[in-house]
Amino acid sequence: MPAQEAVRSPGAGRGGGTVIGLDIGGTKTRGVRFENGQPVADEIVGSSNVQNVSRDEAAAHLAELFAMIGNGPVAYVYAGAGGIDTEEDAAALAALIEPHVPGAKITVVHDSRLLLAAGGASSGVAVIAGTGSAAWGRNGQGEEARAGGWGYLLGDEGSGYWLGREAVRHSLRRMNQGLEADELTRALLAACGINHPNKLIALFHSADTGRRYWAQQARLVVEAADAGHLASQELIQQAGKDLADMAAQVLRQLRLDGPVILGSGLGMNVVRLQEAFRNHLAAAGVTDVRVLEQEPVFGVLQLVGEQR
Repeated sequence: MPAQEAVRSPGAGRGGGTVIGLDIGGTKTRGVRFENGQPVADEIVGSSNVQNVSRDEAAAHLAELFAMIGNGPVAYVYAGAGGIDTEEDAAALAALIEPHVPGAKITVVHDSRLLLAAGGASSGVAVIAGTGSAAWGRNGQGEEARAGGWGYLLGDEGSGYWLGREAVRHSLRRMNQGLEADELTRALLAACGINHPNKLIALFHSADTGRRYWAQQARLVVEAADAGHLASQELIQQAGKDLADMAAQVLRQLRLDGPVILGSGLGMNVVRLQEAFRNHLAAAGVTDVRVLEQEPVFGVLQLVGEQR
């Protein structure tokens, strides 16, 4: 069993054709209940990833979600979450899910697996560009490889958090150079409710802000870039390059030439980032590059089918 996967099947087979898919990100948890292959409930609550919230908060969000999507008999639960790096990580999350689905088979994997399946591919490389970032791939022989996904303190290049942090760094550099606040800095100050770049330092290190808060500021970089702000355009170009580099590394390790599927919040919604990502991969000779067209959680049915 891969190190990032845990499977629990205390009584698999109960629940008939009912499958629950969970996509657990840094800012939200999405749950879809499938009955006989059709989605019948689809709800979103706060994050239940214990790398981003406390265990108690994660448990509360899962309880809220299962109350919304129904907690009757379930055959399978397939959950993808960021930061699932060891069997212990996966088992800890499975333990939080298990009380809500007695008798169900529970599989917990890194969320990039959902993305690849949702893109309709059984082999290739999935790239997450959301609150965090990571690339994961699998080839036809079942070999797997990953790049990135180390968390915001060690990496997450090209992610929403990275863009938000770089907006802060850009503003502080201009302040140190004695330059006036530009459009990105003005937008950042307004969004943060402060009146001077110097106050960004304390705010950034405050207990009242964190990974999710700064990831939400990525939209300011995107908006400034679309309005013609050169430094913001350069940040998005760098984000696209960093994500493409991760994808290319996994392709090399697995001896693949594609496909590469880009997903998650930034990846699916920021056209400028998509273009940069495609262009950098094209320069490396990779042409089968796709943007995910459905949410990763809808890849769950394919993954459950592979287990049966």
